[in-house]
Amino acid sequence: MPLFDGKLPDEYKEQIQSHSFTLVVPLLCLFAFLIGFPTNLLALWVLLLRTKKLPSTILLINLTICDLLLLLVLPFRIVYHFLGNNWTFGEAFCRVVIGFLYGNMYGSVVCLALIAVDRYVALVHPFGAKTLRSNKNSVCMSVVVWIVVLAAVVPLLASQQAYKINDSTITTCHDALPVEQQKNYFLPYFATLFSLCFLLPLLVVLFCYLAVLRTLIAEGQRFARAIVVTVLMLIVFVVCLLPSNILLLLHYATSNFNLYVPYQIALSFSTFNSSIDPLIFYYVCKDFRKKLWEALRCSGSDSESSSESRTKRTLLSKMSRTEGAA
Repeated sequence: MPLFDGKLPDEYKEQIQSHSFTLVVPLLCLFAFLIGFPTNLLALWVLLLRTKKLPSTILLINLTICDLLLLLVLPFRIVYHFLGNNWTFGEAFCRVVIGFLYGNMYGSVVCLALIAVDRYVALVHPFGAKTLRSNKNSVCMSVVVWIVVLAAVVPLLASQQAYKINDSTITTCHDALPVEQQKNYFLPYFATLFSLCFLLPLLVVLFCYLAVLRTLIAEGQRFARAIVVTVLMLIVFVVCLLPSNILLLLHYATSNFNLYVPYQIALSFSTFNSSIDPLIFYYVCKDFRKKLWEALRCSGSDSESSSESRTKRTLLSKMSRTEGAA
């Protein structure tokens, strides 16, 4: 995404104002927002108000908050792209939107990796789970997630993101940057994010879920549904997040004009991970659906069976062991 004294090369200008950029990208973001925002909002409501605060639910709450914060900035990007990549909300807010987009995206990735670790310990090492899986450890892991979010957001908040294009009527938001800034600032920044906040979590997720799959397969047919859901988690994680991260690294490393539009499409597609998370982790679980239905029916009532509440087990454990759904 080069910028030479406020002027863009004609090739690049044609790309960022093409229909594949100004139509496909915002439509993907719009679909992700319409699907993900209400489902995550409902999930957060149930997790906070209707679910016992166990180690697994603490991590799920943090994942849902990350996903909601990411989805919350999508409407501004949608308007920006529909206007032909013309940013009208000011330089400061451009920094906030880009910071929240990347910060919460990688925070969500790290949270998914920690949830995979939690599930790995619960299912593969059930005896060790009695000491390793505690509310205190889950809170510590949650702190790690928000340290990652903060570390990802601060460099974006500290650098200019919006630039007026001299030979055009548009002001871009993170889509056209000075060459030196891209090479000396954003390349090391995104390379670090890729290595520590995507590649490492990806390896953790693959290791944990493959081990979980081996354990579930060894247990036999009664865990067939859990096996299917675990495979689905792996597929969604890889399909949604891997293309955008590879294209991101290639684009910044090579400064290849032709990679930027595919990268933006892949980045928009990656937001579907935040939309699909609640569908996989929560809504496939019969227990969660029951709590949601009860919450919707009795939202004005504080009555809830204390005996039922005491017998509730963690969502992850129940989905895996009794419901066979993750």
